[in-house]
Amino acid sequence: MRIAIVCYPTFGGSGVVATELGTALAQRGHEIHFITYRQPVRLSLLSPNIFFHEVYTPEYPLFHYQPYDLALSSKLVNVVTEHSIEVLHVHYAIPHAYAGFMAQQMLASKGYLLPMVTTLHGTDITLVGVHPFYKPAVEFSINQSDAVTSVSASLRDMTFQGFDIEKNIEVIPNFIDIDLVNTNFNECDRSMIAFPNERIVTHISNMRAVKRIPDVIKTFALIQKKVPAVLLMVGDGPEVETARALSRKLKLEHAIKFLGNTSDIDKILCFSDLFLLPSQSESFGLAALEAMSNRVAVISSNAGGIPEVNQHGVSGYLSEIGDVQDMAANAIQLLSDSEKLERFKNQAFQVAQQFSKNAVVPMYEQIYRKAYEAKTQKS
Repeated sequence: MRIAIVCYPTFGGSGVVATELGTALAQRGHEIHFITYRQPVRLSLLSPNIFFHEVYTPEYPLFHYQPYDLALSSKLVNVVTEHSIEVLHVHYAIPHAYAGFMAQQMLASKGYLLPMVTTLHGTDITLVGVHPFYKPAVEFSINQSDAVTSVSASLRDMTFQGFDIEKNIEVIPNFIDIDLVNTNFNECDRSMIAFPNERIVTHISNMRAVKRIPDVIKTFALIQKKVPAVLLMVGDGPEVETARALSRKLKLEHAIKFLGNTSDIDKILCFSDLFLLPSQSESFGLAALEAMSNRVAVISSNAGGIPEVNQHGVSGYLSEIGDVQDMAANAIQLLSDSEKLERFKNQAFQVAQQFSKNAVVPMYEQIYRKAYEAKTQKS
């Protein structure tokens, strides 16, 4: 099929999943057209089946804020007609599904019926969508979609609770390409990070308040009192300085390394013993899945869709949001017992295999076919 994908091109989970999905679909013989304002960070254009179309928003003095949704809908019309796109897949309701609907209407006036699949990822529902100013647009965009998916059952249920939704929402989880995970780096010299007697604990995120970054530091402080360990903080965002200040206050600067944004995630995880994810809200928990695919046990909160990924007592442990004491106790229990830790690492990898590319991508293909057939039958 010829499929257009609209997403955010950033390091965020939705952009990563959309990019990996498009790449996987291209490998399966589909023609994929990414349409966004910048080339997605994980997108390689080496595949003959992958194309990128930049959305340019010209600046006009008339507009106080430049209308990206207008530019996107116009670009969609051009790409769809020029490349005979059969299915449009948008990630995020606002502004992508909204712009997609406008493109559908412009195309329909020319007799071109384009099915639109909308995938809900989280903040479009939990943050943007619940704002009274945007809620009507989010609700409308979802209901006007030809098919709707969400990355977790938790997010699906939250969408039905918060909005008047007439569409069925099918749960298709985020996925990972297990075959690309490299857990045996020859240059993976653990001694560069920690002493032989120290455990390595890792946190990876965009360092926003919703990730409860202070809880990461506080949990690690309790771990360090019982188990020699270092903490790797990977990512960048508004809470980094808060974390640095707290680490200084707790006199942990020597044990915490702030690595910033990096593409060497697998290399970092290959020598990690434990992954901390104490988030206030997670629609899925992609960072936890990436850790598990690298055979890293996970200590996390039970927020949102995380329990659908991190299985309590199997791949790691779940705690109530903000319960730093319980998270630390669970972590110490694992880090103090090498045999148990190794068992949890292997079990984490086994759970991660349930979210492999080969298991999940065919679900999207089925959604595309159903949406396309239903739309073309109307003509």
